[in-house]
Amino acid sequence: MSDEDLWRVLRGIADMPYGAGQIAALEQLLRRVDTADDRHLAFVTRMQATTGYVYGGEPAKSFVTFSWCLSEFDRDPQPYHQRHLHQLLWHFKYMVSGLLRFPEVPLDRTYAVLDDMERRYRAGGHSLQNVHKQRFRVADHVGDAEAAAHWYRLWQTTPRDDLSDCAGCDPTSQVGYLADTGRDAEAVALAEPVLAGRLTCTEQPQAILTALLLPYLRTGRGESARDAHREAYRKLRGSLADLWDIGDHVEFCTLTGNEARAVELVERHLDWLDRPPSPAAAMHFAATAAAALRQAGEATVYRRAAEGRPAAEVPASTLADELAGTATELAARFDARNGTTHQSEWIARRLAVRPSGEHLPLSASVRRRPSRPGGDAPTGAAALSERPVRAPVEASTVPLPTDADELLTLAEESWGRHDQATFQAALAAYDDRFDAADLPPRTVAHRLALRAGERSDADDIEGAVELNRAALELYRSAGEELPAQVVAGRLGVLLTHADEHAEEGLTLVREAAEALDRLGDPRQRAAGHDRLALALLHRQRWAEALAALDRIPADAGGDEHLAARIALHRAHLLEQSDRVDEARAAAEGARRIASELGVGELVVAACLTCARTADEPAEAVAACDEALRAAPADAELPVRVARARALLSAGRAADAVDDFVEAVTLCVERGAEGDAFLRWELANAYRVVGRLAEAAEVAEEAVLGLDRLGAQAEADRCRHLLAGVYSGLGEIDPALALLEQLSVNLDGPDNLPNRARVLEEAGGILYDADRDAAAAERFAAAATAYRLAGLPLDELRARRREAYAWFWSDNLTEAVRVVELADGLAAVVAGQPEPTPPVTYELAMTAETGARVLTGDGRPDEALERLAGVPDRLRSIEAFGEAAQVEILVGELLLRLDRPAEAEPLLRRVLGGLPAGSRPVRQTAWLLSRALDLLDRPAEAAALRQEHDLDPDD
Repeated sequence: MSDEDLWRVLRGIADMPYGAGQIAALEQLLRRVDTADDRHLAFVTRMQATTGYVYGGEPAKSFVTFSWCLSEFDRDPQPYHQRHLHQLLWHFKYMVSGLLRFPEVPLDRTYAVLDDMERRYRAGGHSLQNVHKQRFRVADHVGDAEAAAHWYRLWQTTPRDDLSDCAGCDPTSQVGYLADTGRDAEAVALAEPVLAGRLTCTEQPQAILTALLLPYLRTGRGESARDAHREAYRKLRGSLADLWDIGDHVEFCTLTGNEARAVELVERHLDWLDRPPSPAAAMHFAATAAAALRQAGEATVYRRAAEGRPAAEVPASTLADELAGTATELAARFDARNGTTHQSEWIARRLAVRPSGEHLPLSASVRRRPSRPGGDAPTGAAALSERPVRAPVEASTVPLPTDADELLTLAEESWGRHDQATFQAALAAYDDRFDAADLPPRTVAHRLALRAGERSDADDIEGAVELNRAALELYRSAGEELPAQVVAGRLGVLLTHADEHAEEGLTLVREAAEALDRLGDPRQRAAGHDRLALALLHRQRWAEALAALDRIPADAGGDEHLAARIALHRAHLLEQSDRVDEARAAAEGARRIASELGVGELVVAACLTCARTADEPAEAVAACDEALRAAPADAELPVRVARARALLSAGRAADAVDDFVEAVTLCVERGAEGDAFLRWELANAYRVVGRLAEAAEVAEEAVLGLDRLGAQAEADRCRHLLAGVYSGLGEIDPALALLEQLSVNLDGPDNLPNRARVLEEAGGILYDADRDAAAAERFAAAATAYRLAGLPLDELRARRREAYAWFWSDNLTEAVRVVELADGLAAVVAGQPEPTPPVTYELAMTAETGARVLTGDGRPDEALERLAGVPDRLRSIEAFGEAAQVEILVGELLLRLDRPAEAEPLLRRVLGGLPAGSRPVRQTAWLLSRALDLLDRPAEAAALRQEHDLDPDD
């Protein structure tokens, strides 16, 4: 590479976001620079590296580059050194702050750097305001309160100059000191005018908002504290260099009673402790994380793999002890260096932080502070692993018999009527009064069968199978064929849940149905065929299941509860068979019967089926509304989810947000699995509403949860959603990082189209951000993936966009090369029979792109040839804006080729068809005025320029 090429690379690196990628690029450039003979380039590259290391999370490396630059400056001053003197003096601040954060660096070294800083500032006639600030920081770090107060006063009373920290960073440090000394109201008052202004520093406003968290909280400004947390953490969360500040947010979550969110933040950043920016940042984050984890109860935390350590779920208490040990040991090292106990005392206070005051909701996905009856709230991973807590059942008002068999019969009947209160009361009375050893086998078998029903209601299929087998054996040994066949049918249904027992189950339930046809009463016969239909439904044999239901009389043997269940089963089978209208009619019948019976869970099931099969979204919402009114407490979660989805489909995304939030809250409260999937849907609802900050927060939570569950495909789809949200927020680099990760995750032959689309999206984001060379590289990668996927039209589009990106990056050589590639592709695409509108569009726009590139390459005649007939083809597919764009280019080319007589009528016609006030109007009017000038019609040209307020010298 030539020196000029190296300078161009350096300028490109300066435009990169801070972080590992920029650092890697800088270090690669440094190796090349050191083999060249350009002292200026070597100096400027290291100056850039110093800043990159500080903000990229590797400040220890900045000590080396800063020392090199300072020595080079002193050894042989050159004119270019003076141009960078201000930045070099600015870097002294980084050094003082950085040296304090490494306990292995003697304190004398920091004082020596401070003294050198002061000497150079004085020699240059600069204010010592920032020198006093750095001396304050050292005093504060070692716990010398008197010296800190002295230097703080000098810092505040010394005039500022152009080496003072910015209008956001200086007050941030002041806010921190005021808060530490109990002057919260002063801290808030100081910050308000700062936040009202325009902050453009890399560290702001997130740093001052973080400093304000506790002052806001302690002065009763809970809403401001919550907003500061949300805004600041969003800006900090991707920056390793800001690990210390992230620890402040973890502590804030712990203090405000948001234990689950605190654990979530710890889990998200835990692996940063494997590569912390400094021991001080590691110490602070470890302490705040340990305090948070001590509130997490029996939760576990997912810890990613690192060198010598596999990925694992770690008990929160175990991890808390480990991190507390880390923080304490680091604090002792700092105190040994400083000769004080200040850091150890400070860390002890961090480790002792507990929730205090009123709960302040912070989450965009959980509405209430999760709680469990009789215990603490489940947090972190515990919220995903515990079984649902069933709502308490109201006491029964039915008189209970004293006979064992009568109690069991009452329980059986109550179970069929969905009367949980009487069912539980009867069984409790039986269990209190009777011992199985004193009862006949038939009675014991009946109780076993009902225990199986209890286990089945609790979704314990294995337990229910075991108990039903025992009941069946007892019934058969006692010669009780009729109840044995009832239990055999129930057992058969349960066995069909699993592939390995499916055939046994189908045989049992079929034989039981046939036996009940001979032995049972009308209700028992109906129930037998309903169980056969259920077993066939489990095996997805829809037609056979419907045939089994068709054998049941309409009145279901006189049992309305059974009739409602059968109607529900029929609706489900018809829905699975794509017989939607019939399914809806069956569900309406089930809803009507269930409503008359007053059985909430049956009403809910019927309404949800009606919602799924509704013709219109509004009908689905109405069905969900009815389900919500009828839903028992333990059935509310699925209703909320269904209603949220229906509302979203009905275009009522704001209402859907509320239901999704309630669903996530219920999921977490009950420890039910699936909240990660619901957060994904909630994030999309926030996106639709336009609440992008909340969408990003919730999608980030969803990605973590989905990764944890091993749901890779869903996690990647959520990442794609999140990338779009980031882009909408203007957070370009996080969006690009996600798309880059997706392109890696999708790097397989089956995923080539999706990988290509992700790469093309990344190119589009970069192009819109005027990072054209990087955009061109992504478009090129997308084109390659499209080619491998056998999608020539998509490949052509990607090549067209790549050519444009190279063109706008002033790399005409590459732009021309890609136009030639696109021309070859266009010939292939044009050879397809009966071109579709997308094909017509891409061919036309490829011609337009090539014309622009050739124009830039000084070949206007070739460019004009490419555009023959293109506007008409675009108009044929109603791409009128693009057609006008091409005609404007044609007019420009005609003027370049000195053909104003042809350009003038074309441009006049285009101008007449453009919407008033648009940018193309001004462009076309200017070109038309040039044509009129060339045609020696200056009066018309002047009038046109005046009409459109054009500068003749543009």
